[in-house]
Amino acid sequence: MIWLYLHFPHLLLDHIRRAREDSGALVIVDGSGQTVLQACPEARELGVQVGMRLKTAITLAPELAIVQADDQQQARILEEQARWLYRHAAHIVPKPPDGLLAEVGSLQRLYGGLPAVWQTVEMALDEHQLTAWPGLGHTPLAARLMARTGKGECNADRGHILRTLGQLPLQAAEFDDRTCTRLQRLGLDRLQQVFDLPPAELARRLSPETLARVQKILGTRPDPQPDWQPPHQFRQQADFVREIEQAQGLLFPLQRILSELEDDLCWRQQETDTLFLTLHHRHEEPTKLRIRTSGPEHRAEAFLNLIRLRLERHPLRAPVLSLQLSVKRFLGREAPSGRDLLGETQDLNEAWHTLMSRLQARLGESALSQLAPQADHRPERAWSAASLARKHQPTETTGLPRRPLWLLQGPQPLTSPPQAWFAGPERISGGWWDGQRVLRDYYIAQLDSGQLAWVFRDTQGGWYIHGWFG
Repeated sequence: MIWLYLHFPHLLLDHIRRAREDSGALVIVDGSGQTVLQACPEARELGVQVGMRLKTAITLAPELAIVQADDQQQARILEEQARWLYRHAAHIVPKPPDGLLAEVGSLQRLYGGLPAVWQTVEMALDEHQLTAWPGLGHTPLAARLMARTGKGECNADRGHILRTLGQLPLQAAEFDDRTCTRLQRLGLDRLQQVFDLPPAELARRLSPETLARVQKILGTRPDPQPDWQPPHQFRQQADFVREIEQAQGLLFPLQRILSELEDDLCWRQQETDTLFLTLHHRHEEPTKLRIRTSGPEHRAEAFLNLIRLRLERHPLRAPVLSLQLSVKRFLGREAPSGRDLLGETQDLNEAWHTLMSRLQARLGESALSQLAPQADHRPERAWSAASLARKHQPTETTGLPRRPLWLLQGPQPLTSPPQAWFAGPERISGGWWDGQRVLRDYYIAQLDSGQLAWVFRDTQGGWYIHGWFG
């Protein structure tokens, strides 16, 4: 087996910078807010260094933006990265707080060799604007050490990997301080010297745990890894250094998140009709918006237009600290209808859904209605106005009598019988259950004026017009 480990040296910093339109100096500080843990290139150009006291950093960069590290936030961001990596490799293992492990040996035939796998991952990292140190190894621990020390390269030769690991100092092998001290007292300072010790001597002089770790690096002891599956939902969050006061400022991070949603839906071969957007404020309850489309959708541009219209209707009631977009409802994707082999014919059904979605976002979900059939034989009661359906299902009309496109609000009496007959009679009898019974014989006939009408005669012999044919 061949394992790929991705070490993200400043994952939280990359996450924050992706949601910013400006490129000012930014640092990540520890939980106490005293020490710089991560610094962006703009901050480093001003002299800010990792490990520096925050007070010193502020004197070097007075306009420095500061974000405090959060373990829960970092774990959530790492899961977001595991989600897109799962599209390229099935066996993924998140290694909090800043690492991802993937088995890639079985992917060589699929991608056409290990270099193609390596290149695919690098392209995905660039697309997501992430900095990562990759490392390959025949064991999970070997791949981890290669990545975290920056020694990783696209070379799966076992001997080369072991030689590279053997040159690492003991501190880089991630032994605990007590073990490092005892090894140094034995005159050892390189990992290769530890590899050369007899196993029984290593366990006796140090501990069985140290022996187990060395054997897991070398692959002489099993090191099973748990199988991780992405949750069946999409959720991404954008965190801001400074509060966003205008809705227009939310569109830039939303555009990136929606692009990743589109990629995720395309990979799943699915669509959705509901987005949940949550805006977090400092001193207010979160603003929760539900954005719905009139039918299944997957395009980022369509989602962004709907959110833009929705935010125009609902201005921000407080500055926004962060936003979260989530999707929990996934729908199967159907093949587009009305397209030729070249895909150049316009899909009218898609255009209809886009128009309805925009109108609902602009006017409100309850502003649009559509005709819906009712189980009643009386023509004036056979239809009613209903809320717009999320997915239009055509009604089967094969074998039914012809009906006029223009039905009058109520029957109107005719002064004289029709002059020509084209179809009928069609008897309609009903309404006995609500006390408004009708008994009518309907015809398609031509009137004296030449118009084609839908007329009926009642039990008293009177003639009435109920609709017009075009």
